[in-house]
Amino acid sequence: MHRLSRRSVSAAIRAPATRYRVAAASPIASSTPIHVSADGNDNNTRWYSAIAGGKCNTARYSAQLNLKNDLFLGSRYESTATASDSGNPPPPPAEKYEYQAEVSRLMDLIVNSLYSNKEVFLRELISNASDALDKLRYLSVTDSQLLKEAVDLDIRIQTDKDNGIITITDSGIGMTRQELVDCLGTIAQSGTAKFLKAVKESKDAGTDNNLIGQFGVGFYSAFLVSDKVVVSTKSPKSDKQYIWEGEANASSYTIREETNPENLIPRGTRLTLYLKRDDKGFAHPERIQKLVKNYSQFVSFPIYTWQEKGITKEVEVDDDPVEAKEANQDENTEKKKKTKKVVERYWDWELTNETQPIWLRNPKEVTTEEYNEFYKKTFNEYADPLASSHFTTEGEVEFRSVLYVPAISPMGKDDITNPKTKNIRLYVKRVFISDDFDGELFPRYLSFVKGVVDSNDLPLNVSREILQESRIVRIMRKRLVRKTFDMILGISMSENKGDYETFWENFGKHLKLGCIEDRENHKRLAPLLRFFSSQSEDEMISLDEYVENMKPEQKDIYYIAADSVSSARNTPFLERLLEKDLEVLYLVDPIDEVAIQSLKSYKEKNFVDITKEDLDIGEKNEEKEKVTKEEFGKTCDWIKKRLGEKVANVNISNRLSSSPCVLVSGKFGWSANMERLMKAQTVGDTSTLEFMKGRRVFEINPEHPIIRELNAAFKSNPDDEDALRAIDLLYDAALVSSGYTPDNPAQLSGKIYEMMGMAISGKWSGFESQPSASQTPQTETLEAEVVEPVEAGGQK
Repeated sequence: MHRLSRRSVSAAIRAPATRYRVAAASPIASSTPIHVSADGNDNNTRWYSAIAGGKCNTARYSAQLNLKNDLFLGSRYESTATASDSGNPPPPPAEKYEYQAEVSRLMDLIVNSLYSNKEVFLRELISNASDALDKLRYLSVTDSQLLKEAVDLDIRIQTDKDNGIITITDSGIGMTRQELVDCLGTIAQSGTAKFLKAVKESKDAGTDNNLIGQFGVGFYSAFLVSDKVVVSTKSPKSDKQYIWEGEANASSYTIREETNPENLIPRGTRLTLYLKRDDKGFAHPERIQKLVKNYSQFVSFPIYTWQEKGITKEVEVDDDPVEAKEANQDENTEKKKKTKKVVERYWDWELTNETQPIWLRNPKEVTTEEYNEFYKKTFNEYADPLASSHFTTEGEVEFRSVLYVPAISPMGKDDITNPKTKNIRLYVKRVFISDDFDGELFPRYLSFVKGVVDSNDLPLNVSREILQESRIVRIMRKRLVRKTFDMILGISMSENKGDYETFWENFGKHLKLGCIEDRENHKRLAPLLRFFSSQSEDEMISLDEYVENMKPEQKDIYYIAADSVSSARNTPFLERLLEKDLEVLYLVDPIDEVAIQSLKSYKEKNFVDITKEDLDIGEKNEEKEKVTKEEFGKTCDWIKKRLGEKVANVNISNRLSSSPCVLVSGKFGWSANMERLMKAQTVGDTSTLEFMKGRRVFEINPEHPIIRELNAAFKSNPDDEDALRAIDLLYDAALVSSGYTPDNPAQLSGKIYEMMGMAISGKWSGFESQPSASQTPQTETLEAEVVEPVEAGGQK
């Protein structure tokens, strides 16, 4: 409510009277008493007319505004609310309607829109059968008569591939006629959910249950592959067996009593699916067995499938008449019966879900051999895992899990950058839901971890195929990642160092990717990293080992990125650090440099790239630096003028001892190694190369003879062509030795050939050069004397 000042109220009163329009339903004239009080205690009443004076009843508003001096504000109203005050009848009450649905259309939506994969129909129907068995087992505790029929609690699946028929039979609680109407005839009514509600409301609530159903649409998944579904069911509460029959795209169903004695069952439910023409492949026994093992392997009741088997027998073979005749002629020969092996085919029930859900057991009772066997069967592996972790999480989120670190990396399609792997199998109450995740439960850098996760609290959509994003999922993800790091850390601390070497060889790149993508877990990732170093070129070391070996005065962790250990070892950047016995990490993997830059520091020690400018290695002699700068400062300016825009600056180096010069990169630009990698990208953006190259700084070693000669050349003749060519060649040589790629390799090789020619000219040949034709010495020309022939005896 707004408060008005006395001045604003007075101004409003002085304004011309406002004309009011009264709705037709209002009375023509009426008088209303209005109480106006200046101090809140005056009870004087004044009467105003709706016609005379053009005023309306605003007493309650003026009282709320606490107006003084018997003043009130006029307001404009248009209302029909006074109709009820004049004695008119109230409006008729609203009528309530229930939503209607076109059943055939609704069924089509349920069948064809909820499920993305047809094969889940078997999972849903087996889950319903398991719920029926669970209900029977639960109710039989208080009513033993329900188990009067001595039938094992199991599920049996039989197929007829020739006719395309699948029969699923369970010995569970069954259904009465009314339950058929309620459960199968009412869409989206879950009998299991209704049963669970009754259990929770009863005094026996609190007992653990394994019931799976919750949405009430799982049964209708049968129409994904079936034209017609027949349900024959017998409840121990009823003496009669009933048949429910429905067809796809139909809006009605039928229920009748079973009268054929051959089809009677002692207890439970039998579903018969008449498959569609295109889906008759599901009726093959091998296909059914595969689906059961994939989706319902860990259902708590045995599942039997009707399989063809064979037994090898030896049978006698009739003798050949010719051989028999020869055998009769030779009576002394002992007669031997001929046999052959044949395979006799027959059909029998085979237990399909033999593997037990190991995660439901107490970890103290499970042996390592059992964990390894479960791993091999579940994930079709042949080698034992490097490590396993079995844990139960309780509290805000409850779930059980068994995680494994494989011994070898996957081959082929499972790439490090592919977040969608089949390595984590999600179960809800032991029923397989999905193994197709896009980073919901595990980040992609841990996609190599394999395992099972079973929870009753997961938020699933109706089809139970999609894991919905929620706080529960985020909590699960955090705890699964934490347990995985504990498992990997256990491998690294194992007495057998070969195990972690194997792990690092296969999955080291994954952890480096985690340094880039997962900043929250840097403290867990960093101790697991391994690198070569200048003091350990054959065996990788951890960051903890590096920190332990640091010199007392060393403040930072030094590293250099290169394409190999050999390249890193021979780089000129290491010269002064090696002299001071400072260890340098060799980052030889393409992802190493980005990973280290993402970490930034470890145990309050910053990572420093020794190829960048302004390197601090802990030694500073200000007097010596001052003298050196005075001696070579102008020479640096001379070299900078010659190189021009190729370099940002020319400085005196503190990292060189035997090399004359080196080319370092700016603090915030790419290093030489990173520049090389970015140029090699297939889909890289070349437009960013020039921008990210950053500034290059040319550093010279003032103690090297070449630099001293150039310093002398500058002082004597700074325009000497040989000295200028030497600067160009120095820059090109530093470009190569520092890891950069020359812009014009042919020009560089020409300079090298020219210098080689000058250096080796006449060194081995004994003369400076081969004389040319113009330099051939001239000789005196002699005339030939003609001699006539003389015959023998002195005669011509």
